Amino acid sequence: MSSDMSAIELLKLGDAGRTKPFLNVYWPHIIGTFFGVATGVAINFGTRRPLLSGIQKHVLGIAGWVGALSYVQKKRDDYFAEKNAVFLHYVELHPEDFPVPGKYSLHICISISTKIIF
Repeated sequence: MSSDMSAIELLKLGDAGRTKPFLNVYWPHIIGTFFGVATGVAINFGTRRPLLSGIQKHVLGIAGWVGALSYVQKKRDDYFAEKNAVFLHYVELHPEDFPVPGKYSLHICISISTKIIF
């Protein structure tokens, strides 16, 4: 995908009109549920009880894992937001290092690739 926008315009665009993919939004809940149930099963297996007995262990495991993974997701989002802010600041200070890329036609791309291969 190409764009006629400069690097500054792309960084300032931010999340305008974009939504996160389904798995990016719900991965802490999906994986936390799996790990929470697995934690309860492992505890029951270790204590030689029926694997799915004691529902409170499973519920506490799910709550713990979902909470921990949601915290990790929030920290990850904060990290990337700060990283993007640093990139934006650098691009604003040095716009000459980020010229707007020109358009390429398919003919130019094919001729470049054949020169590289042969």
